[in-house]
Amino acid sequence: MGRRREETVDEELLAQLEGDSSDKIRVPLPNERINEMFAIADQILGGRRVRVVCADGETRLARIPGKMRRRQWVREGDLIVVQPWDFQDAKADVKKRYTKTQSLYLSRKGVLPEIVDVFGTGTDTWDDLDDAGIFGGDSQETQVSKEVEEVTEETEEAEEETIADEPENAAPAPEPEPLDDVTDDDIDSLFGPA
Repeated sequence: MGRRREETVDEELLAQLEGDSSDKIRVPLPNERINEMFAIADQILGGRRVRVVCADGETRLARIPGKMRRRQWVREGDLIVVQPWDFQDAKADVKKRYTKTQSLYLSRKGVLPEIVDVFGTGTDTWDDLDDAGIFGGDSQETQVSKEVEEVTEETEEAEEETIADEPENAAPAPEPEPLDDVTDDDIDSLFGPA
């Protein structure tokens, strides 16, 4: 049995979808009137079941219907549409699977909720997310490297002082004596009878 090919983004189709300047979304969206929502396939469990993380923050056990299972494979990390069951909220049915191209398009349009937008193309850039200055300019990198050098020099000096303080002919620590007089009653008193 052959391995499935990894799905790639079709750049032509993505450019075609984004090329139209209108605000109309060219990919079918979940029908909120019948309680459909976006979800991410978290783990494939086998037996037509998949664990999903839904847009409302819940983790549900979803069932892949037979007609969808034969025509379209669901993989971990795929964007899908699920419909939670009315009588058991912890379970759902998978209604649709989006391709990588469609997922990327929806992410760029800003349609996906934050919890399921794992495609890395939200409206934020790395500079916006860098509040702590981790990915800053060269000045911060040189400052951090200087701090690291100072800390390593201090630890090396402390190790040298510790070695100098120890006497050369120090006696090793005595080993504990073995317990030969332990009986079964002593063990039973600690752990109870077997």
